[in-house]
Amino acid sequence: MLVAFLAIAHREILLFAVAGLFIGGIDDLLIDVLFLCRRVWRRLTIYSRHPRMTTATMPHSPNPGRIAVLVPAWDEADVIGPMIRNALHRWQDANYRIFVGVYSNDRATIEAAGRIAAHEPRVILAINSHPGPTTKADCLNLLWRAMEAEEHKSGFAFKAVLLHDAEDVVHGDEIRLFDFMIDRFDLVQLPVLPLPGKGGWLGRAVTNHYCDEFAESHSKFLTIREALGAAIPSAGVACAFERRMLGRLAHDRHEGPFDPASLTEDYEAGLRIGEMGGRGIFVRMRDGKGDLVATREYFPDTLDAAIRQKARWIIGISLAGWDRLGWHGGVSEWWMRIRDRRAAFAALVLFAAYLSFLLWGMLLLVEFFSAYTLPPYPEAIRTLLLLNAGIMIWRALLRALFAGHSYGWHHGIASIPRIFVANLIAIMAARRAIFLYVGSLLGRPLAWDKTEHRFPELRAQE
Repeated sequence: MLVAFLAIAHREILLFAVAGLFIGGIDDLLIDVLFLCRRVWRRLTIYSRHPRMTTATMPHSPNPGRIAVLVPAWDEADVIGPMIRNALHRWQDANYRIFVGVYSNDRATIEAAGRIAAHEPRVILAINSHPGPTTKADCLNLLWRAMEAEEHKSGFAFKAVLLHDAEDVVHGDEIRLFDFMIDRFDLVQLPVLPLPGKGGWLGRAVTNHYCDEFAESHSKFLTIREALGAAIPSAGVACAFERRMLGRLAHDRHEGPFDPASLTEDYEAGLRIGEMGGRGIFVRMRDGKGDLVATREYFPDTLDAAIRQKARWIIGISLAGWDRLGWHGGVSEWWMRIRDRRAAFAALVLFAAYLSFLLWGMLLLVEFFSAYTLPPYPEAIRTLLLLNAGIMIWRALLRALFAGHSYGWHHGIASIPRIFVANLIAIMAARRAIFLYVGSLLGRPLAWDKTEHRFPELRAQE
């Protein structure tokens, strides 16, 4: 009876898993086909006649303006100082102001940022009257109000608002690039490239799986999203908003444009700007040396930190995003929002796939040690298994190509086994996200569940 129950459970779970994997695989495959077709078409029609623009050949903005850089910082004493000094060094005489948001109950971060602000007029410290941590959106609203106060004081309106985190390694050309692109677009997103991990194999695997995912997402998915005319979501860093358009998001002009109840205020801001008719663009441009103009940073290197971070993303985008943003726009926008919100369901499908594999192994052991014979699978399951195997091989190879292009071929090859680490983190993060989200529905407020950050050692602040 127990063996019969295991066999039935295995068959039903396997059917759910292969069906879910096939649907998701076809969805991903369609994105891949669109990306490859677009790349071939642009190479044959555009780049065959015109060289790619770089920041070295990019003209200056005909309407130059000042950029406000908002950097929220809760418990960031170890990284906020090096981050600001590196930004000041790389941006040099560009027209910008850095607003750093800190909390009254975080003296270490206040002192670390205050030591620079005391001698650098381009760095402005804003202290939140609410004890931390609140939410990142609440801290960003504090910085928005500090920016408005600076505008009133100087009589000089900012042209754009740029978001960065306290651990970001900025690129020296990004201020000029944003100044040029904001003339035509309301939101400009640059790529984010996680820095490869160091240390033990597990820590490297956890950190580097972010490298794999961002190398693919910020090379392929966002470019297709833009090409389809769907709204460009902000990644929260290396993203600039046209100042007046961002101000239109504020329901209460005395608060700010970001919703304090949201855990993914950056993502929501991008989609809301699209709903209001604003134009967003994802820009992959290289500098005069051939390096990609992108923001680089270390991502979590422990399972617990990665699970907490991705759970926060799932809550804000996949679960709360359904309630908060609803469904707007045409077919392309709906498709992209479905892809954004499938994370929790995708994790359930992955869990079912691994569980069915475990049950299959148990049944094989029973078959080996007894007279039990595992019955053959129905034709539909066998067909889906073969199709899914082909799609999985294709997806693994494509991820290796994107990761290898950004980080080198050794990293690309290693990205294939790291898929299992990524799947484990996705499953555990979805579990945590669901419990936290249900708790929020029952009245438990969601807080800024941030992860520990570190800043790389840069040679002579290059």
